[in-house]
Amino acid sequence: MRSHLLPDALWNLIQPLLPSLPLRPKGGRPRLPDRACLTGIQFVLRSGIPWEMLPHEMGCGSSMTCWRRLRDWQEAGIWQLIHFVLLDWLARYGQIDWSRAVVDGSSVRAVFGGPQTGPNPTDRAKLGSKRPLICDGRGIPLAIQLTGANRNDSQQALALVDAIPTLQGERGRPRHRPDCVLGDRGYDAESIRQGLRSRRIVPWLAKRNTEHGSGLGRWRWVVERTFAWSNQFRRRRVRYEKRADIHEAFLSLACALICWSALESGAGGLSKPLFGK
Repeated sequence: MRSHLLPDALWNLIQPLLPSLPLRPKGGRPRLPDRACLTGIQFVLRSGIPWEMLPHEMGCGSSMTCWRRLRDWQEAGIWQLIHFVLLDWLARYGQIDWSRAVVDGSSVRAVFGGPQTGPNPTDRAKLGSKRPLICDGRGIPLAIQLTGANRNDSQQALALVDAIPTLQGERGRPRHRPDCVLGDRGYDAESIRQGLRSRRIVPWLAKRNTEHGSGLGRWRWVVERTFAWSNQFRRRRVRYEKRADIHEAFLSLACALICWSALESGAGGLSKPLFGK
């Protein structure tokens, strides 16, 4: 199971990105290997189990050790860095569709409350969080954020566009702007259209008070599929973390693993130049 969760190829990519081991001049208990901790973190993300139920037979150490490593790497920006590196490899192999990007958001219940929560208008005003997401034309997650469930989608649209990292493609200059941005009626605001045009992006947003069926569904469906992919990571279906940074770490890791899956299946034969085998 451990090799299935964290194959050698993925570990070889992630290992150089992790912080160096802290010095312990006074000795002490040996530090649990990073690969074991990352395997435990992935198991919790994929299975959705509570931390204290992490199986000891997996060799991932204690649940608290894995939780601390998740927290520390979030503070160091490691999870976002892993997501960026995988996106950059996808771009280098021509797997990013810059012709359009799609924005949307999904809400989940926040069981224990905490920062970045609010009354969810779609769940009888129970506390929840929203995860605004922007993906490329193929459904690759480019950026994700965390807000309260009562925050309007339109308030995060431009912030999501600006959060797209600069990626180097097969040729030419690096880029971080799609040609156009698609969104449903929740993004119908003139300020968003003007903001996109000022960034030299074509706004393609459905309008309110018009007949049902904007015609954008033939391109917007990819973001719904991306949310379906992300819900396969069961820890993302409900927010159990009171701390926002812990939930954000899970969000970034899930996006990185979706990118890894696309990289592994969408660019045949790339393992040799990528991992030096």
